[in-house]
Amino acid sequence: MSQPLPAANISMKIESPRRPDPPLEADERTMLDAYLDFQRETLALKCADIAGRKHSEKLVPPSGLSLHGLVRHLAGVERWWLHIQFAGDDVELLYYSDDDPDQDFDSLDGDFDEALALWRRECDRSREIVAAAPSLDATGIRRQTGDAFSLRWVLLRLIAEYARHNGHADLLRERIDGATGW
Repeated sequence: MSQPLPAANISMKIESPRRPDPPLEADERTMLDAYLDFQRETLALKCADIAGRKHSEKLVPPSGLSLHGLVRHLAGVERWWLHIQFAGDDVELLYYSDDDPDQDFDSLDGDFDEALALWRRECDRSREIVAAAPSLDATGIRRQTGDAFSLRWVLLRLIAEYARHNGHADLLRERIDGATGW
């Protein structure tokens, strides 16, 4: 089990000029896009400026979460919901197989920077898909059930997914070097 961090590190705050706040007033689509990008950049911020393999350490036992695993998981989430189910892209799943469904969190071999770059590419493709959709009422089909879902629904689902995992990332980052904050 990891030892508590020295008190001197506890008050370090993370700041980022690259992550603007979502607008206070905008149409629904702009607001949803901005909030999702805000959550995406929060994850990137939590992973910034960490040396070595600290991204891969599972620092909050008994949880098996790590920053590396979260980045891999959220790359897979982007691909699953927007690319495969909403847009119908014919691409393979990331970090998942029926034999090893938790490999996004468990199999942390490989370079963190490569995983982060892949996550960024998945986010870029997701932005393209959202921009090309005619409206928030455009639909995709859930492969498991055949039920239709709207772009609005999937954007809200992604915002919730990122918000939940950014809470995990916040705890992990604090364990790494005491950094806290948005």
